[in-house]
Amino acid sequence: MGSITDLLPMLGIFAVAYFFMIRPQMKRAKDEKKFAAELKRGDRIITKSGLHGKVMDLNDKDNSCVIETMAGKLKFDRSAISLEMSKKLNAPATEKK
Repeated sequence: MGSITDLLPMLGIFAVAYFFMIRPQMKRAKDEKKFAAELKRGDRIITKSGLHGKVMDLNDKDNSCVIETMAGKLKFDRSAISLEMSKKLNAPATEKK
């Protein structure tokens, strides 16, 4: 009986780590993957490096997209597009803070 009670704190630590660290990270990765898959031509986006642009072309073969910026057209991997910043950019004006 003593060995079971010795394991309870370790199980508690693993449960807390799972629910507060691992599970939210998995949900975020799933949301980012869904966002990248739902991109379409004409969407205004911001890359993780801060580049603003509009999606001009999507390539499913190599999972890339062509973004039109004021400097011209650039080709980026879809994973380089920031989910949070792009959603803030496309949010209605009443929701922006």
